[in-house]
Amino acid sequence: MSLYVYAITEASHPLRLDGLKGVGEAPSELRVVRGDSLCAVVSEAPADLSIARRDLEAHHTVQERLWSDGVSLPLGFGFVAQDEDAVRVVLEQGSDQYAQRMAELADRVEFNVKGVQDEDSLLRRIIEDSDRIRELNEATREGGSPEQRMELGQLVAQQVQGREEALATQVVTALRPLAQAESLSPSSEQYFVNASFLVDDEKSQEFTDACAELAGQLPEGAELRLRGPLPPYSFA
Repeated sequence: MSLYVYAITEASHPLRLDGLKGVGEAPSELRVVRGDSLCAVVSEAPADLSIARRDLEAHHTVQERLWSDGVSLPLGFGFVAQDEDAVRVVLEQGSDQYAQRMAELADRVEFNVKGVQDEDSLLRRIIEDSDRIRELNEATREGGSPEQRMELGQLVAQQVQGREEALATQVVTALRPLAQAESLSPSSEQYFVNASFLVDDEKSQEFTDACAELAGQLPEGAELRLRGPLPPYSFA
């Protein structure tokens, strides 16, 4: 039967799996597949695996327990192997690479920082700061010409993009000195910044404090959301 794989650990890891549930509506028991020097934590792969809150939470809960007890490599959601032999092949073929990466991640954690912007607040500031946009906005309230509406849309879009890019740069530039590495996701309509940082354990509080201070410097309607410390999902 195929196996769902959660993480790779060193053979010396405590592998404290009691009380944990695997993925699936009727999760099977978690168990360990052992190679020569590394182990993999697995369960039987469910037929009903889905990107649902239930399975995502189970996946991350297992990884967080493992990381709290020792260094591990958390695998991305949905990694399935054919059987135990296939898992052992992966452990043996990649043993040097995995061991090196675990050594690099030891005593480090991940923080994820997302920036959200209230659209109404942003548009209000854009209108207040631009005479031309304010003029076009007044004109189009009473209808306006197609050319005016097009120009207004273009100018506002440019301002939104420029301001959100500037905020993202401000956030990343401020936090980068406190991190060993970073992983940046493309900006989206939902987040003007979505960045993960690999941070030394001893700097966790300093990083958290820096995020709080930075959040207070952002304009009205802009907010930072911090998650962490987490297992270093983005750097494994």
